[in-house]
Amino acid sequence: MSETSAGPAERELYRDPYESFAELSKIMLGAQPLTATLERIATLAARVVPGADEVSVTLIEQDHPRTVAFSGALASVLDERQYECGFGPCMDAAVTGNTIAIDDTATDDLYPDFSRLAAQNGVRHTLSMGMPIPQRTVGALNIYGTGAPVFDEDARRLAGTFAAYAAVSLANAALYTSTAELAEQMQQAMASRAVIEQAKGILLRDNRCSPEEAFAMLVKASSVSNRKLRDIAQSLVDGAWHGR
Repeated sequence: MSETSAGPAERELYRDPYESFAELSKIMLGAQPLTATLERIATLAARVVPGADEVSVTLIEQDHPRTVAFSGALASVLDERQYECGFGPCMDAAVTGNTIAIDDTATDDLYPDFSRLAAQNGVRHTLSMGMPIPQRTVGALNIYGTGAPVFDEDARRLAGTFAAYAAVSLANAALYTSTAELAEQMQQAMASRAVIEQAKGILLRDNRCSPEEAFAMLVKASSVSNRKLRDIAQSLVDGAWHGR
């Protein structure tokens, strides 16, 4: 039985979170490729986060998402489906820095195509957490669960810690490489997040709703129109500007 499909008896043998954090803290910058570091983070997260069966890491590079690490093949398949469609929770979390949870894939209506595929493969709930580095977010940690309980506060807190470790690894890699190409990628990520925040502000003003409700409106429009969240946001911002 694989680590990511282990039952309760095997899960009792999984690492204590503090042991995992200690192991993560020993990862040396430059000692191994970034992908190998993120792969280790994903594997440890799958062992430690309550309810996690598979974990992956999404990075946005030159406006194109890709899965750079995963603890099991199913996570990679579900990620790739989102990339093919052009939108999904892991992509939206990577662009916005938000935490996006699907508590029940059987009833979710924000990402119906993704949730349908996830449910068909036995995934009942998902959690995607943005990986922020100073002033920008360029990736997401994605967690897939097949068991009955949804990801509770303890699970989210632990997932947030692993996402932060992944973000630090990414930031260190950025400092290590310091290339013009990477700087351009970071600038694109900042621009995407800024326009989404602008669009949320317009919806907040026009609908007198909460930030969460405004974001859900954008996600819904993205899903219905089969367009990227950033493009939906840009259209809304452009329309508001030209309507002045």
